[in-house]
Amino acid sequence: MSDCSDCGNIVDVASMQASQRRTLKIVLAINLATFVMMMGAAWFSRSSSVLSGGLDNLGDALTYAVSLAVVGSSLQTKAKVAFLKGLLILGAAVAVAAQIAWRLKNPGVPVFEAMGLAGMLNLSANAFCLWLLTPHRNGDINLSSAWECSRNDIYEGCAVLLAALAVWVFGAGWPDLVIASALLLLFLRSAVRVMRGARQELRGTRCVS
Repeated sequence: MSDCSDCGNIVDVASMQASQRRTLKIVLAINLATFVMMMGAAWFSRSSSVLSGGLDNLGDALTYAVSLAVVGSSLQTKAKVAFLKGLLILGAAVAVAAQIAWRLKNPGVPVFEAMGLAGMLNLSANAFCLWLLTPHRNGDINLSSAWECSRNDIYEGCAVLLAALAVWVFGAGWPDLVIASALLLLFLRSAVRVMRGARQELRGTRCVS
């Protein structure tokens, strides 16, 4: 009887891991596609907020790739990878800060039409990714950190649309820089949260072992 129970548990875990892998593959493909689209839009529109969104999509794609690689691994391995994800988010923040600094030295008015179109496409794609990841958000540290990245994408998508609207209303480039700076703070906050959670998980697994 106990053997049958154990077999059921094994099947449940295998099914859960298969579902996690399938979800991560889909969101990885979506983020790679949106990264290419956002970088093209950033080049055309000369927008720092769109560029930050594109870099965020690249960071998310890398995050989902490493998340996919460690599905089924030990809690300690997942915690280490989660810490790496925090570093990737931090790297995106540094890149956005560099772009903001460059734009302050080279001011201009972005093309708000391109910003708005890219923002709407990106927000739609990110909302779909968040919907896919939400059932897995409380599974473990691996999927929890992936969900955190996806949730940030919703904020980022809304922020880009707000930046496009403000650039159109004011006919100036400063709203784009303000929104990009807000996204920079969001990335920094998220990086700290993910890395803090990973460190707590690592301490917990060490205590258990």
